[in-house]
Amino acid sequence: MLCSVSPVDIVQQRPGFGQVVHPVRGSIVASPVPGAYDPNPDYFFHWYRDAALVIDALRLLYVSGTVENEAITHLADFVRFNLSLQTLDGRRLGIGDSRRAKIREDFYRFLRTDEDLGTVYDDATLAEARVNPDASLDIARWPRPQHDGPPLTALTLLRWTRAASFDDHLSAAISSLVRTYLDFTSRHWSEPCYDIWEEEKGQHYYTQRVSAAALIEGVDWLKRQGEHALAARYAAQVQTIYRQLEQFWCADAGHYRSRILESGQRSGKELDIAVILATIHADARNGSHSAADPRLQATLAQLEHRFDADYAINHHRPAGTGTAMGRYPGDVYYSGGAYYFSTLGAAEFCFHAALTGGDAKTWIARGDAYLTTVRRYTPATGALSEQFDQTSGAQTSAPDLAWSYAAFISCITARRRCMGHPAHGLVTG
Repeated sequence: MLCSVSPVDIVQQRPGFGQVVHPVRGSIVASPVPGAYDPNPDYFFHWYRDAALVIDALRLLYVSGTVENEAITHLADFVRFNLSLQTLDGRRLGIGDSRRAKIREDFYRFLRTDEDLGTVYDDATLAEARVNPDASLDIARWPRPQHDGPPLTALTLLRWTRAASFDDHLSAAISSLVRTYLDFTSRHWSEPCYDIWEEEKGQHYYTQRVSAAALIEGVDWLKRQGEHALAARYAAQVQTIYRQLEQFWCADAGHYRSRILESGQRSGKELDIAVILATIHADARNGSHSAADPRLQATLAQLEHRFDADYAINHHRPAGTGTAMGRYPGDVYYSGGAYYFSTLGAAEFCFHAALTGGDAKTWIARGDAYLTTVRRYTPATGALSEQFDQTSGAQTSAPDLAWSYAAFISCITARRRCMGHPAHGLVTG
């Protein structure tokens, strides 16, 4: 995972766009393996969402003592990088004739227009799905806006403030970012945006659930600083978000739908692992919209049922192995197959559920079955790509996906917390 953090020794050539990208410290690329859809995708971008998940996994490594001072250095670089992104202004970036001359003609159709770039300043810079790791705007056409990055980053930074002590300079920088991201979340959580797969625009369970989690953390943080009026405003918004989340429950289908499209039409992607990922990324322990919620447990069961039926690698699987989980039924991206972070996310959900009461040993065994499947399709090197093929189990899409490693770290941390819980009478395994 750390190969994706501050990858300053890697240079990404994008000759079609006339670009040579030299990453700066604090950037986090989704994959450190340069690609150009040849066949590996070009994931050499700093995605706000992925980066937040990686820095949160780094926190877990720091707390466990696996990574020590290096983690604080990476965090400080990450904070500085994010502060620098707030100065981005697409109005000054127009492609122009001189830059366009460096771009291959067959790539013009992939370019953002100058009009589109001209809308990217202030809040809109935080609604970008991704930026280049040299801290410049992405000039490619891409689904925008996305509103999950700021709340996820706020969540991560607020968790870090409870995990470590910082000097005054870093503390002030973190506070500045947290305020900016909470303010963004407060103002934009209800607006239509693209989903975490960057495919459909509308209202999304994932975005709203992590927005609520960030604002909840923000309420406690603000109260500790004596800012009770702002804390009260955020607390009221959390209640509004929870009421909105109830609209995602489909009683006739028996699961939470992942999205309500802007068009008002029903989507074929409503049964989606994003709902389960929202729960674990919010780290919700109790009540509705947590792993204790029977409706979320029913959603996981439906996902299992569909992927068991759809994926050949799930047919006749050995006893003790769990379902290899994808994103949503009918996915066609690359192999349209299982994802490591989806399967690990399902396992982590089970470990969270084990801590909420009920039959803990059954939930732990279920989570362990998912981990057995991950082990089954992980090579001896331990390398984790984005997907593993639904028919052959071979790794596909982006190699060394940082999110895959982050998902493994958070899953194993949840399992250790679960195994060490005194109520379970278990030992760490």
